Amino acid sequence: MKMVMTGNYASAYGAKVCRAEVISAYPITPQTSVVEKIASLVSSGEMKAQFVNVESEHSAMAALISASMTGARTYTATSSHGLLLMHELLIWAAGARTPIVMSNICRANGPPWSVWADHHDAMAQRDTGWMQVFCEGNQEVLDSIIMSYKLAERPDIRLPSMINEDAFILSHTVEPVDVPDMELVDEFLPSYNPRFKLDVDEPYGFGSLVMPDMYMEFRYKINEAMEAARQGWRDVEKDFEKTFGRNHGGLVEFYNCEDADAVLLIMGSVASTAKDVVDKLCSEGKKVGMARLRVYRPFPVEEIRKLAGMTNIIGICDHSYTFGHWGPMAQEVRGALYGIADQPVMKNYIIGLGGKDMTPEILEKIFLKTLALKDGADQEIEWIGVKGLGGW
Repeated sequence: MKMVMTGNYASAYGAKVCRAEVISAYPITPQTSVVEKIASLVSSGEMKAQFVNVESEHSAMAALISASMTGARTYTATSSHGLLLMHELLIWAAGARTPIVMSNICRANGPPWSVWADHHDAMAQRDTGWMQVFCEGNQEVLDSIIMSYKLAERPDIRLPSMINEDAFILSHTVEPVDVPDMELVDEFLPSYNPRFKLDVDEPYGFGSLVMPDMYMEFRYKINEAMEAARQGWRDVEKDFEKTFGRNHGGLVEFYNCEDADAVLLIMGSVASTAKDVVDKLCSEGKKVGMARLRVYRPFPVEEIRKLAGMTNIIGICDHSYTFGHWGPMAQEVRGALYGIADQPVMKNYIIGLGGKDMTPEILEKIFLKTLALKDGADQEIEWIGVKGLGGW
């Protein structure tokens, strides 16, 4: 059934069609309408689930870890400072191998206060052990929730998954979304029934103290699962396309990248604008493309190496920053290409922090600046739009 809805409602309906059994969340702008919608679906009886009211995002994640360990399918949503407050328990959720699915409505962190989109909240959690998907549109939001449960609950994976959507650009903007029949989702996504769970009739210990000779093995098991999740995402998306007829580009979506003189690598909703700019520049005879990094964790090493074979120049557009050298996505790209012969020229752009508009005009200038790198232009880091630095 097609409905016109926001990205937040797409998140709520994603949890519904997946038959999430326990939801626990705390409201925060711009996530609030996700859990408000779920609460109304539960209250009306349309969604058969237990909604656990809590006093904070930290408590919400604690409740879901416990519920997941009993064998329940669990879901939550948060944003920005709410996600930061969860940080301790995000690490616990991954360590406990609980396949929780969470929607994060990407929002800048304060101070100064901001309720607009960037990816710093999600990037601050990149080493917690959660899988991470960044969505371009509202249909992808709903579909990624279904795919996340399918992969996260696999016995050889058992890792939590974070679905990231840009604040307001997706969360509060309406688009047509196909909400699949729950019976069709049931065929694709069987009930969650882990072999080991909290059960008074079959008691086990979970998360107990281990000595140093064993701790590293537990962390290595998480690493193995994340490595396996690369192929897992590819397989799940193929199966999803067979069932539902939609494909969102795999771990990395390539748009006009083959034999391009320059490609911008982008995450999130700004990719839609970038595609229009690619079309415009190509119509003017310039050979440019765009690659959208859809799955950030596990990082798509093979796809990035494939991209490096398509073009001589890559401009990497980070919607967040670090205090190391280059932004978080750019660091990962350089790591993936380390030791590869004939590496493309690379430049890192820091863009759109705090919701600063990335208009077609600005993206076109970034494309042209990237094309000029073949003439020996600066190849380091550039913050786009900062006043006093020649901001556009």
